[in-house]
Amino acid sequence: MTVKEILDELKSVSRRTFYRWRELGQAPEAFKLPNGELRVWRSDFDAWLRGLEKAA
Repeated sequence: MTVKEILDELKSVSRRTFYRWRELGQAPEAFKLPNGELRVWRSDFDAWLRGLEKAA
């Protein structure tokens, strides 16, 4: 998933907030492509969301 796709799914989260979560180690696991763009596996994103649900 691209960062834009993640933000579209989260709806009210800004790009800055997402990158701040990354700095704090609170975002889903991501990897960089050779061109520098970030990607997140859908399975990692879903697992991250489930973890947030359990914590709430």
